[in-house]
Amino acid sequence: MANHYQNETDERLIAAIAQKNGAAFAVLYDRYGQRMYRYFYRMFWQNAAQSEDFTQDLFLKIIEKAHTFRHESSFKTWVYTLAANMCKNEFRRVQYRENAVLPTVEIFTDDLPQLLDDAMTAAALRSCMEQLDLPQKDCFVLRYQEDSSVREISEILGLPEGTVKSRLHRALQKVSALVIKAGIIP
Repeated sequence: MANHYQNETDERLIAAIAQKNGAAFAVLYDRYGQRMYRYFYRMFWQNAAQSEDFTQDLFLKIIEKAHTFRHESSFKTWVYTLAANMCKNEFRRVQYRENAVLPTVEIFTDDLPQLLDDAMTAAALRSCMEQLDLPQKDCFVLRYQEDSSVREISEILGLPEGTVKSRLHRALQKVSALVIKAGIIP
C-alpha cells in the first residue's frame, strides 16, 4: 500500500496523514526521517540520543498536527518550522550546553593521525558554531548544513529575507573570525 504513495507530493501525503493513513505516513517518514534527524543532530551539538528523541517527537507532532497544515507554503517549510520551534523551545527551557566529545577511533590504524586531525578540526568547528546566538545558528544550520534557500529559511523562521541574509552574514563573520583565531584556517 505504501508503494501507492511513493510518487505523491509531500503535500498530498500530509493530507492523507490527516485522514489517519499509515501508509502515507510511512512514505513521508522515509523521505524526511534521516533529514530531520541530521537537522536536530546539528542543532543539539551532535547529541545522538537527543536528536533521536526530537525526531520521534517531531513525527508525533506531524501526526497530531497534520490537519493544521495549510497549503500556503510547502511541506518542507512547514516541517522545518515545526523542528525549528522545537529547538527554540528546548533552548528556552534549558540553558543547553554540552562539551564537544571527540569520536572514538580504532587505536591500531594507519589512519590515526588523519582521523585525530579530522576529529580535532570538527570539534573546533562545532565549538565555533556553539558561540553563535540561537537566531544566527538557526539560519546557519538551515543554510549551510540543510541546504535551504534564503527564501525557505525566511518562511521557516517567519522572518523577512533581509533579516535572514543579515543573520547569515553576521554568523559567517563570527564563525570565520573564530576559525581563524582557533588556527583551523591560517
